[in-house]
Amino acid sequence: MATEVPDGSVATGRCPGPTAPSSQAAVGAAGPAPSRLLRGPLTHVPGIALAGAGLAVAALLHQVVPAVGEVTFCVVLGALFANLNLIPKACAPGLKLAGKRLLRVGVALLGLAVSVGSIVALGLPTIAMVIATLLVTFLMTSAVGRLWGLSSPRRLLLATGFAICGASAIAAMKSTAEADEEDVAVTVALVTLCGTAAMLGLPLLQGPLGLTGHQMGIWVGASIHDVGQVVGAASAAGAGALAVAVVVKLTRVIMLAPMVAAAGFRRRRALRQSSASRSHPPMVPLFVVAFVGCVVLRTTGVLPQGALDVAGRVQSAALGMALFGMGAGVHFPTLLRRGRAEAGLAVLATVFIMAFSYAGTLLVTN
Repeated sequence: MATEVPDGSVATGRCPGPTAPSSQAAVGAAGPAPSRLLRGPLTHVPGIALAGAGLAVAALLHQVVPAVGEVTFCVVLGALFANLNLIPKACAPGLKLAGKRLLRVGVALLGLAVSVGSIVALGLPTIAMVIATLLVTFLMTSAVGRLWGLSSPRRLLLATGFAICGASAIAAMKSTAEADEEDVAVTVALVTLCGTAAMLGLPLLQGPLGLTGHQMGIWVGASIHDVGQVVGAASAAGAGALAVAVVVKLTRVIMLAPMVAAAGFRRRRALRQSSASRSHPPMVPLFVVAFVGCVVLRTTGVLPQGALDVAGRVQSAALGMALFGMGAGVHFPTLLRRGRAEAGLAVLATVFIMAFSYAGTLLVTN
C-alpha cells in the first residue's frame, strides 16, 4: 500500500529538471505546487472518497452474491486495489483515517441493534447456554491457536470473531489485540467463509435432526458467526425461527463489550509486568463504551424506528469503508504464505461452536 509522504503532502511523481527555477517568483508564476493543494483535513478527502466508492461496489456485489456480506467485499476490494497498485498516494491519509475513526463509529453504532429487553425474554437457561458457548469457543480457539504457534493478535481475533459476531467483533478487538491490517483481513475472510458454509449447511440438518423451528432458531443464533448469515440460515426455518435466531445472535453481540474489556485488562497487566513498555492503553476503548451507551439508548425505546434504520445504514457504511481501508494494507503473497494454520483453526472453531451449541440447544429445550 502506498504510504503517506512524511510532511503530509501528496507526491506528484514529477521530477524537476537540472535547471529548474527555485526562486519565489518562479513558483508564483507557475502556480502553487500540486503537493500543497491538499492540506489539513483536505488530505483525507481522496482516501475517504475511494473508500466510499469501494463501499458502493461492495453493495452491488452483495446484491449479486447475498451470501457474502458487504464488509467482506470491502476487505477484498481494498486488498485487490492495493495489490494491483490502483491506489494513488494521495489516498493514503484518508484510508488510514477510515481504518481507525470510521471503524470506531461502526462498532459503536452496532449497539443500537441490541435491546436488553428482547434478550431477557429468552429466559435464563437459554442466555446461560449462549454465554457458555461463547466463552468455551473463545477459550478453545485461543488455546489451540497458541498450541499451533499462531501470533497473539491472530489467535485473539479468530477467537473473538468466531465466538462473538464475525467481522464486527474482529474490528472491535483490533486495537486491543495490537493487530495490523493483514491480521484483520485474514480473520475476516476466514470467518466469512466458514460462516457462509454454516449458513448453507445448517438448514439442511433441521429435518434429519428433528429440530423444531424454535430449536433451530436457537442453534443458528448461537453458532453462526455474522448477523446476516444468521438471518439467511434461520429464514429457511420460518418466521418464528428467524425471530429467535436474531435475538440469540444479539445476545452474543452484547458480550462484545465485556470481552474487549477483559482482553484490555490482560494487556494492561502484561504491560505493567514488562520493563520494555511504560504505556498503559485504556482497559476499555472509548468506542466500546459508546457501544454500551448505544445499547442502553436502544433499550430505553426513545428512538423511533426511522432513526434506528438510518443509524443502521450509517453503521454498515462506516464499518464497510473502514474495512476497505484495512484491506488496502494487505499483501497477497504474504497472506497466502502464512494463512494455513489460521484456516485450520477457523474450520475447527466453526465445527466446535456448532457441536457445542447444538448440545446446549437440546439441553435447554427438552
